[in-house]
Amino acid sequence: MRGAFTYLRRLLLASIACVLGAAALVYVVDPLQLFRSSPRAFYSDDTRVQNAGLIRSQSFDTAFMGTSLAIHFRQSDIDRVLGVHSLKLAMTGSNSRQQSFVLEQAIDRGARRVIWEMDDFVFVDAADIEADPYLPVDLYRRTAKGIASYLFSAAMAKESAFTLVRSIPPLREPLSRAAPYLPVKFALADVDDIYALPQDYDVARDYNANKALASFAYITAPSRSRFLGEGYGYMAMVRHFEQDAFGLAARHPDVTFDIYFPPYSILQFVAMRDASPETLKIVTDLTAHIAQRLTQLPNVRLHDFRAIKAVTHDLSNYGDVIHHSPVVDAKVLQWLASGEYRVDARNPTASLDDLKAQVEAYRVPQ
Repeated sequence: MRGAFTYLRRLLLASIACVLGAAALVYVVDPLQLFRSSPRAFYSDDTRVQNAGLIRSQSFDTAFMGTSLAIHFRQSDIDRVLGVHSLKLAMTGSNSRQQSFVLEQAIDRGARRVIWEMDDFVFVDAADIEADPYLPVDLYRRTAKGIASYLFSAAMAKESAFTLVRSIPPLREPLSRAAPYLPVKFALADVDDIYALPQDYDVARDYNANKALASFAYITAPSRSRFLGEGYGYMAMVRHFEQDAFGLAARHPDVTFDIYFPPYSILQFVAMRDASPETLKIVTDLTAHIAQRLTQLPNVRLHDFRAIKAVTHDLSNYGDVIHHSPVVDAKVLQWLASGEYRVDARNPTASLDDLKAQVEAYRVPQ
């Protein structure tokens, strides 16, 4: 019996030693750069986790936020065109609670300008940030729970071990080249490459009129059109806008907010017009409310790119009804720099009224 207890005790002690050893490895390597910056760090496309480390490890004066419509921008392009030192924090499929929370962390770390790509659908009703299962808020706050979840994560231990092996000089170059093809998350050598498209990306292959029209046909099919308005409710969306966007900007009057409505293709609104008119009314009413409220704040510059016909009616710019090509990304930066499409506080719904007229008149190519 004593032998069995001795064996169990040794097994327990060995297990504890392994766990503590893995935690020590994560702390020393720190793949997320949560404790210290590293010139040889690698980066992950898992932006909801990666952003917690970027906010801690990078130097920046501007935070760039948005959804998948902002995910392909390069920080180097933002810096060059707008004359800032940016940190891209865009998260695919994110809602306004997540975006506001992450931006608040960036502001607390020194951001004095926010560039915010704002979609209407980010304000749909969803879980409060404290109950959000997809954003590790304790990791951002570096609470004991958040630090423990990082240090004792088996996934992070694996990433740390790979980073350690990759730091061995003879293995550094071959493993760095192979990293994007291996089952590791921290594979990007340059923070500028997070979710950015390769320089030789074939734009015409993935962004063209055929794809945009196929997407339009798909989402307006009678069997799927109900999804156009899924989660949309005017009062809940206004409440989330007031809490997450207006509230954030109002709490930080010393921070300049450049908020823009992205140039969806005209098909996005025509799909609602034809298949879900009640959703279109919610969207237009909501964006009218947003325009009227944000233009009241002296630290907010609101830009509306949704009625620029030269872009939004040219379906070759799109991969579906909303996602535009990197060519349009470059135009967005130029528009932000020039202020050409800034919403005038004296007539905050002028661009929206123009868009409504375009939507009413547009006929889908057959």
